[in-house]
Amino acid sequence: MAREQQPSRRRAHAVAVSVAALAIGGTALAEAPASAADRTRGHDVSSHQRDVDWPGARAAGARFAYVKATESHTYRSPYFRRQYDGSRAAGLVRGAYHFALPHRSSGTAQAAHFVANGGHWTPDGWTLPPALDIEHNPYGNRTCYGLPRARMVAWIRSFSDEVRRRTGRLPVIYTTAKWWNACTGGSTAFGRHPLWLARWSASPGALPSGWSAWTFWQYSDGSDGGGGLPGDQDLFRGSTAQLRQFARG
Repeated sequence: MAREQQPSRRRAHAVAVSVAALAIGGTALAEAPASAADRTRGHDVSSHQRDVDWPGARAAGARFAYVKATESHTYRSPYFRRQYDGSRAAGLVRGAYHFALPHRSSGTAQAAHFVANGGHWTPDGWTLPPALDIEHNPYGNRTCYGLPRARMVAWIRSFSDEVRRRTGRLPVIYTTAKWWNACTGGSTAFGRHPLWLARWSASPGALPSGWSAWTFWQYSDGSDGGGGLPGDQDLFRGSTAQLRQFARG
């Protein structure tokens, strides 16, 4: 995923830094990995995708979507509401995500901003848990935002605690194995959170420390048209029925 406070595509790693620099494992795929056969397909979008053809996405195989709501403690995506409501109207299970800038403000403040601007949750079977996107810094060369590992772990914990206090759900955590292990020191404190793994490859590879399985896997940025869905290409580890059950909590 990526920054949005300057004009740029919202992709996990392609705009601010190259895939090679992030070492998240390979190039964008021409189609879904072979392991997609028993998974549920979905995608994630932000203001870079603007007005998404949601019925078309569903017809192309999408069953869920994550939509960017906020960044830091001030930014709100101007396309969030139409994307979030549009995906649901098309029959997709959808959720909201927050792009973290942990050097800008506290985890508590950013969680409060997120929940107040779309990052809520309801056990209706159509709303995915709020998601935290925490990854390489797209605004500079300080990969870990200048935070020591202990402070980064504390920041993530405070964000998680506030989201759970306000919504009743632990947030999904989106990250790469390399960033997580480098910037949290391989923290194993968040293994109860569903993992949204970012790795553009034919296989998920090694997971960040603390997790034994991924719940979502972003396997491609779709830059070559692979996957056929707007934005980044994702899989859920299970059937559509299991996705609905996961959404209900």
